[in-house]
Amino acid sequence: MKNTKLELLVGLFVLLGIAAIACLTLKIGSGSLLHGDTYVVESRFANAGGLHDGSSVMMSGVTVGRVETVRMEPSDFSAIVTLRILSALHLPTDSMASVKTSGLIGDKYVAISPGADETTMKPGERITLTESAVDLESLIGKMAFGSVDKGENSKEKNKGTNQ
Repeated sequence: MKNTKLELLVGLFVLLGIAAIACLTLKIGSGSLLHGDTYVVESRFANAGGLHDGSSVMMSGVTVGRVETVRMEPSDFSAIVTLRILSALHLPTDSMASVKTSGLIGDKYVAISPGADETTMKPGERITLTESAVDLESLIGKMAFGSVDKGENSKEKNKGTNQ
């Protein structure tokens, strides 16, 4: 009888532990662990490569928000990124948003560099100064194989001088 009571308590303890881990995982995944009130701002990127819903928004290496949505603007085919920022953070209107990579091949995040303007952004406004994601594959390709146009232009130049 004592064994079954002990087994029941251990089983209940394990079940509570699994429930706590599942709850924490869901909260971290949705980005709801941000403390305090938040507000939404948008930014437009020519290339938001690898950025997805739930990515971090960082300023000076500190997480200050989350990416809420990444969508395509049909009129000019740019990426519109909706950012949810902590309300305690008052962004100057001339702040800059950049898509960065943590590590060499790590996750993408949005880095915000604050500007020096006296006026601050209001909820729903758009960050106009942006820097798109760096495409590592094309950079490595250019370094390894050089530019195709450069080779063709040098052939054309050689043709003209040989005649």
